[in-house]
Amino acid sequence: MCVVSGLFLVQTAFSAESKKPYKIGAIFDISGKASALGTPEKQTAEMVVEQVNKAGGINGHPLELVFYDTASDTQKAIESVNKLVKKDKVLAIIGPSTSGESMAIIETIQNNEIPNISCAARIEITDPPKKWVFKTPQTDRQAMAKILGYMKKQGIKKIAFMSVEGGFGSGGLVQVDSLSPEFGIEVVAREKFSEDDTNMTTQLTKIRGTDAQALIVWCTDKGSAKVAANIRQLGMTIPIFMSHGIASMKFIEQAKEAAEGIIFPAGRLLVFDSLPDTDPQKKVLAKYAADFKAKYNTTADTFGGHAWDALNIVIRAIEKAGDDINRIRDEIEKTKNFVGIGGVFNFSEKDHHGLGPESLVMIKIVNGKWTYLE
Repeated sequence: MCVVSGLFLVQTAFSAESKKPYKIGAIFDISGKASALGTPEKQTAEMVVEQVNKAGGINGHPLELVFYDTASDTQKAIESVNKLVKKDKVLAIIGPSTSGESMAIIETIQNNEIPNISCAARIEITDPPKKWVFKTPQTDRQAMAKILGYMKKQGIKKIAFMSVEGGFGSGGLVQVDSLSPEFGIEVVAREKFSEDDTNMTTQLTKIRGTDAQALIVWCTDKGSAKVAANIRQLGMTIPIFMSHGIASMKFIEQAKEAAEGIIFPAGRLLVFDSLPDTDPQKKVLAKYAADFKAKYNTTADTFGGHAWDALNIVIRAIEKAGDDINRIRDEIEKTKNFVGIGGVFNFSEKDHHGLGPESLVMIKIVNGKWTYLE
């Protein structure tokens, strides 16, 4: 499915003599397993396009968003990239929503020499750096280190790990095995499950039979919610930690009371009200949250924030480079001190991610709400 956003605004906000539109491609999942990620990403991108065009566009050029739904299908993601480049003639592409898709399109992005800013977490997307590929979410390695650091402070020394099959889950498994020794933590059990599984009590029963002092679950909203329900069903009482893949109200809505007490790392957006006024992100976060709520009557989340960062970084680059794709790539790489939703971005030739570990905070779900821990 292809949707071109911003056309109505182009026709109403610009005269017949307007400069030619600048086109940016977007590929997100709005109908597949990661639709809870892709839907707010698409909504956010459309909102930003509307705001930019109302303000006069980019140096007088209307902005168009050309969108394709990938449905979390890696082949659709690859095909969408090719269509955006060859048919739609976009200047850059933001997305996709998931790590598996992002890894799958790298070769196509590189071969087409088109700037891409992924909205997925896996560290390998940009490490080692690829000339045309960037990303906005915190990496799985950063999120894992944040969790393990918190666990160490709590005196936790033995843990169990459960991950979803696929790119995101396998990335988490690599990171927990790599990082846990650095924090003096032993992984005493490792279990996997499929996103389509409806019952994970078999894996959880095995974990309950170990001496694990805590459990990390590495998945996004739907799978994590099912695991949380099974944990509650089994009456397990050890602390439950989850990935930054649950940083959405969709998780709480699906897990309901089973979400209570779960701890996870995320960017500051979810708890911006608790930040001091001196925090450089607070005003940006508050405006994004208010704008999103006003337009869609729902709470903004981390995933929409990834798209906000990606699109605004591209827009800033186009402001300086115009429609020169090579210069757009170079300007993205020159991004410094950009205060975004995920953190303060500083890209370089050797760093196409641009966020440090300080961009994450620890959050606990209490009475169905996000609560700032540290």
